Amino acid sequence: MSLEVLNGIMIFIIGTIFGSFYNVVGYRLPNNMSIVYPSSHCPNCNHKLRFYELIPILSYLFLKGKCKVCKKRISIFYPFFELLTGIVFLLSYLSYGLSLKFIISITFISILIIISISDIKYYIIPDEVLIVGLVLLIIELLINNYVNNIGLYKAIVLPLLNGAASFAVLYLFKCFGDLLFKKESLGGGDIKLLFIIGLTLGFDMSLVVIFLAAFIALPLSVINLIKDDNNVLPFGPYLAISSAIIMLSKVDINMILNFFIK
Repeated sequence: MSLEVLNGIMIFIIGTIFGSFYNVVGYRLPNNMSIVYPSSHCPNCNHKLRFYELIPILSYLFLKGKCKVCKKRISIFYPFFELLTGIVFLLSYLSYGLSLKFIISITFISILIIISISDIKYYIIPDEVLIVGLVLLIIELLINNYVNNIGLYKAIVLPLLNGAASFAVLYLFKCFGDLLFKKESLGGGDIKLLFIIGLTLGFDMSLVVIFLAAFIALPLSVINLIKDDNNVLPFGPYLAISSAIIMLSKVDINMILNFFIK
């Protein structure tokens, strides 16, 4: 077995472990709970999970999707995000290899996964996740500047300007949507998330993210209108899906323009 295959397997396993932790963060932060205490337990009977009940994906399969004690069904939501995190960590490795760009990619995608979990369950994008993620990304950009000597403007100042411009554009969309629909059209968390997306992907690609996210969300929005469903559609996960696609595919604005021009 080659070293590259072994690296891929290890990165996938590590990703599933992180995914298990991201489930905890995405569940607890919106509920103002500590992400450390109490330890993992069944939310129905408070049974403290043993180590063999905490193995990502496998524990869910071994336990047949039920709590060992009270037999309450465990949501498939948890193993899904464990598996998803493992897959996107692996895809990041396949896209960027063991490089600083790989670290930036998994940091960025980790933010996207946590906010998706939280937004789907509670319609909340925690500020704590965005702040910690932003700090980590800035540190990684500074390291990238030191390693590659690309200059502080290109390494830090330009990404921050891109983030601010992306934030401003989505804020303007929100203002227009609020006026058009006579109610809040976008949450503040979505707009803050665009700052990080612009910082990481660039301003031009953040516009592509907005367009792609709206396109992906369109079918569900139409279904809601047909059903006259007043349920709010969380936009964060669609921004996350679009951002991850662009990050992992390494597509840039020139590739997109060339595609349409040809």
